[in-house]
Amino acid sequence: MTTTPERAAERDLAYDVFSRACPSRGTLEHVTGRWGALTLGALYDGSFRFNELRRRVDGVSEKMLSQTLHALERDGLVHREAHPTNPPRVDYELTELGRGVAERLMALIEFVEGRMDDVLAARGRYDETRGGR
Repeated sequence: MTTTPERAAERDLAYDVFSRACPSRGTLEHVTGRWGALTLGALYDGSFRFNELRRRVDGVSEKMLSQTLHALERDGLVHREAHPTNPPRVDYELTELGRGVAERLMALIEFVEGRMDDVLAARGRYDETRGGR
């Protein structure tokens, strides 16, 4: 079994997400957190205004969506375009980097959605053997 620095050296990586101090951990958290993943997945379909995006990502609060978009924009995954109109209009879309991340994320989302019957059956078996949830 290799340790984290050995793993990074083997793969010739400048960053190692398994290392406590690695800055990639923050980005991974932004991408894989519930609202980050859903926001990136929604933006994979195209450009959205804030309220359109909020409706698309059902259940996210205005505050959480705003925080999520700021984090994804800071990481270079989302582009925010403010239009000088009255009322103000702001559009959000994926950057090239964000599109690459979202493509991989969409593959995972589609895989999970496609295997939900198996997941639900496994949950049922688990709950049955442990007296319910």
